[in-house]
Amino acid sequence: MNKRVLGLSAVCAIGALALTACGSGSSGGTANGPVTLKLVAADYGDKASNSSTLYWNGVVKDFEAANPNIKVDVQVINWNDIDKQVKTMIQSGNMPDVLQTGGYADKVADNLLYATPDVLSASTASNLIPSFAKAGQVDGTQYGIPFVSSARAFFYNKTIFAQAGITTPPQTWDDVKNDAALIKAKVPGVTPYALPLGPEEAQGESMIWELGNGGGPTDGSGHYALNSQADIDTFSWLKSNLVGPGLTYANPATTDRKTAFADFAAGKAAMLNGHPSLIQMATDGKVDYGVAPIPGKTGALKSTLGVADWMMAFKKNGHKDQIKKFLDFAYSEQNTLKFDETYNLMPVTQDTLQAMTTSGKHQDLAPFFALLPQAAFYPLGDTTWDTVSAQMKQSIGTAVSGDPAKVLGDLQKKAQDAVANK
Repeated sequence: MNKRVLGLSAVCAIGALALTACGSGSSGGTANGPVTLKLVAADYGDKASNSSTLYWNGVVKDFEAANPNIKVDVQVINWNDIDKQVKTMIQSGNMPDVLQTGGYADKVADNLLYATPDVLSASTASNLIPSFAKAGQVDGTQYGIPFVSSARAFFYNKTIFAQAGITTPPQTWDDVKNDAALIKAKVPGVTPYALPLGPEEAQGESMIWELGNGGGPTDGSGHYALNSQADIDTFSWLKSNLVGPGLTYANPATTDRKTAFADFAAGKAAMLNGHPSLIQMATDGKVDYGVAPIPGKTGALKSTLGVADWMMAFKKNGHKDQIKKFLDFAYSEQNTLKFDETYNLMPVTQDTLQAMTTSGKHQDLAPFFALLPQAAFYPLGDTTWDTVSAQMKQSIGTAVSGDPAKVLGDLQKKAQDAVANK
């Protein structure tokens, strides 16, 4: 979801040796000194004033006050860099104790993570929304702890629609095409439909459109089906009906979600698929927007893409007990509610969901709350998904300019190779 959570200070020394020197074994510490946990988290802010650094600093300050023998060093990294930096940490042996980012399954494949029951109390674990907890499982064991959730919905600019003479949001792909053509003709200078298939989140936009044609990255048995006929037909339609006629960006494969969202919030794009963070951006940009179910090939979708970001705990430093204390604290209603409300994201815990749906403060999220129970998810429990997703980000966007069957066929072969080599 993107799609989306600090500077690192040393307590004992520097790097992995410092963390080891702070303690040993599952208790993690010496008899006289505190244990130091290293937390690495993704940044959900878009500027210094709303950086997730501020949130985590507050959580850590309160946690350390209540747990004086546990210190937490926190590093927040932007979404574009976090996967690469975490990979370097792992390769160098300088692993965090706790990581919050977009995926977990590749770490399970390398046997790096604690199972969730080892690092969450029973009460905290039972408070997780069941569908999200299940999405954190690999082969029936949960390793990924959902942190925040999101769903996708269709956003449209009411002012631009009115200028083009459009009175209702589109429900089908043909409606999207026809509305986009009207906007191009009557409201020059506006991108009718913002189609971001660049490397930031191409796998997300792709799956949304594929769902509209009964497709997706996997088949009914969970095997990769990136070049299914439904998916090939989806990209052929996009190429012929949006890209070819100039009703979207000239090169969607190099256009990221960040650009599409910024264009919509600036009144420069008429419609797109978005997640709840776009609400605040559009409000700040004084855009009169509407939210509707996502159009499908033959009608509005009853399901949508659901996304979760994840928390996970690494075994290397042996700080199981201290991690459990920290995660139980971080997943309290007070903390999760603050984070979700700061970034207008959706909860993964039942008490926070109850608080947000009954407070009367989140009417703007009502369409998303309604869509989330029927949401479809990436194949998160497949330990090859991170590899396959990364390949999709880099090349699937070229399917709307080149040969969809070839582009998707190449991706399917890479996915099958990843499965064979895992």
